[in-house]
Formats: sequence, structure tokens, C-alpha cells
Amino acid sequence: MSAKTTNHPKILLVDDEPDILEFLKYNIEKEGFLVYTANNGKEGVTQALKHLPQLILLDVMMPGMDGIETCQVLRDSSVLKDTVIAFLTARSEDYSQIAGFEAGADDYISKPIKPKVLVSRIKALLRRKNTQTVLPTEETADIMIDPDRFIVIKKGEELNLPRKEFQLLNLLMSKPGNVFTRENILSDIWGHEIVVGNRTIDVHIRKLREKLGDEYIQTIKGVGYKFMG
Repeated sequence: MSAKTTNHPKILLVDDEPDILEFLKYNIEKEGFLVYTANNGKEGVTQALKHLPQLILLDVMMPGMDGIETCQVLRDSSVLKDTVIAFLTARSEDYSQIAGFEAGADDYISKPIKPKVLVSRIKALLRRKNTQTVLPTEETADIMIDPDRFIVIKKGEELNLPRKEFQLLNLLMSKPGNVFTRENILSDIWGHEIVVGNRTIDVHIRKLREKLGDEYIQTIKGVGYKFMG
């Protein structure tokens, strides 16, 4: 395929079922994407570091390194910090979805899904990534955000946050003391194209509190959250 020399968006599919990989690859390539595949998590990490795709679709249930562990490894790589990661899996339980978001995933897509719907979800994820801007550097006495390096500095210590956690903290810090509703957060961070629930926000807030401390982000019951700067 000559698309290797073009600027077509690169997609990496990671699944241990060869038939599923072939089916997905065929349908996604038809839409003009350049598609790479991997049969397991370890190979997926290798392929991701080699090709630096814009989006990675991961299965959850894989032998050896499962999808959750694979996502965690990918998120630990600085060269993949801007890569969109979505799970595409038949596992639809709440605890499985929460584990996926806690590992750093941007979306969780349940199988079965029609090819055209999947392609629409992929386009929505990439469109959201391309239009999302990082707010100007925000700073409090203890915490500073460095958008150029995509890091948070707390009392002189650098914290590397997953992309959604970083964007969520940046949003809250943009107006210390201002209450951001759940609707505001979903719209600004995830966009209207991606269907996520309130529990997704809760997971990301909890992860931020684990890393920053409980005193920085206050819950306004029934409304949303605010940064205590």
C-alpha cells in the first residue's frame, strides 16, 4: 500500500484474534487510514514505539500482557503521550471500563460494533485530539503546569500525568475557585462526539487526588468540581 509515504493518520490495532484484526484492518483502511496490527500486548508496545500512531485500539483480554497492562506501559512512554488510546472489547462491565480509564484510556468501545460506526468513533477521537488546545500555563503556590513539556510541577517535583488527567487539571486550574459542572468538563475535555459517563470524570478526579493530594480539588455535590488555589 503506497499510503506509507503519505500523511494518512496511523492506527494501531492490538488483538489476539487474527480474524478480527484482518476484518478491522480492511474496513479502517478503506477510509484512508494507514493501519498496523499486533497480535499481543508486548508486540503492540513494540509497534507503537516504532510507528508512533495517532490512535491505538486495544483489546482487553489477551494472553500474557493484557490490554490494561499494555495501556499502562504505553502511557508511561513520553513519545506516546499525545496518542489516543481506546479499548475495543466485548468486556462491557463497569469495573472493566473503570480499569481501562484508570490505565489512561481515552475511550472504551464495546463489541460488537458496525464498521461504519467504529470508523466514526475513530474520526471523532482524532478530531477531538486535533482541535483540543492546552490552556496557558497556570500556577498556584504549590502547583505549576508546563504545557510545553506536558508536565505538572508540584513543590519542585515533576509529575507526568496521562493526557486526560493533565487536561482536566489544566481546566480546573484555569479558574481557581470557579465551579466546573460535569457538563462543562465532559464538553471541554471529552467533547460531545464521545459518549462517556460521570464515572469517567470521577475516576480521573480520584487519580488526580492520589497524585496531588485531596486538598486541591473540591467536590461540589450534585454540581461538579473546583480547584482550591
